[in-house]
Amino acid sequence: MKKTYYLSTLLTLLFSFNKGNASEKYQVSDWVEDNAFTQGIEGPAVDKRGNLYAVNFAQDGTIGIVNETGQAKLYLTLPKGSIGNGIRFNQAGDMFIADYAQHNILKVAANTKLISVYAHNEKMHQPNDLAIMKSGVLFASDPNWVKETGQLWRIDLNGATTLIESDMGTTNGIEVSQNQKFLYVNESLQRKVWLYDINPDNSLSNKRLLIEFSDFGLDGMRTDIDGNLYIARYGKGIIVKVSPAGKLLEKITLKGQYPTNITFDNENNSQAYVTMQKRGAIETFSIQPASLNQ
Repeated sequence: MKKTYYLSTLLTLLFSFNKGNASEKYQVSDWVEDNAFTQGIEGPAVDKRGNLYAVNFAQDGTIGIVNETGQAKLYLTLPKGSIGNGIRFNQAGDMFIADYAQHNILKVAANTKLISVYAHNEKMHQPNDLAIMKSGVLFASDPNWVKETGQLWRIDLNGATTLIESDMGTTNGIEVSQNQKFLYVNESLQRKVWLYDINPDNSLSNKRLLIEFSDFGLDGMRTDIDGNLYIARYGKGIIVKVSPAGKLLEKITLKGQYPTNITFDNENNSQAYVTMQKRGAIETFSIQPASLNQ
């Protein structure tokens, strides 16, 4: 009996130790307080100066900026009727915003607050999230939530829009791989992540399923410098880390249940920022990419 007691105690201690190490790997904390943004908070993106941006600060139709201490304030107000979702920056520092309400991709010129319509197409349902190549070519997800369908668009450097694929599921999270060879697109309601090859002319081919999930929704995605994909699991309150081969590597538990998107700092992907819908807040956690340990 004494041996059984000691063995049980030892196993409990070992389990607690391992569990503690796992939970301590990602220390999730609040970066921006509750209700600083509306429940339409989305589109986190970091510029070259390290400033973090997200849509719908205090009221819909705005862009908020967050400094290095987590203090958020109004950055700019979009044209009347426009509401932003995904945000991306090109190499020159221009900001691009998916304006789902007006079927636009908006552009804010670098070092200014001058807003222009970069691309417009009435056939877009509601452009949701954006991915950008180093060349500046954009890809946009375009869900139709009512019909539970979606489309995929490419926006070229002259602002021309090309419909790449229709009759998809509810396209949402979208990302270009670090090596610029692949495009990831997820379908929220269908809980699938698709992988495409990006051809030299920026067309897509060889579509295949990367990974799918059995519950809850999918939202924004980003890749780290190691090529791993981080996916917001809407309603489940986690970020999942997936390898380029589609293997589920880790689950990162958040404070809130409704993450809408994720982005990283620009230097080495060591800090993640997650927009949280119901909270109108931003959570953060540190990561340690394997490439930084080499």
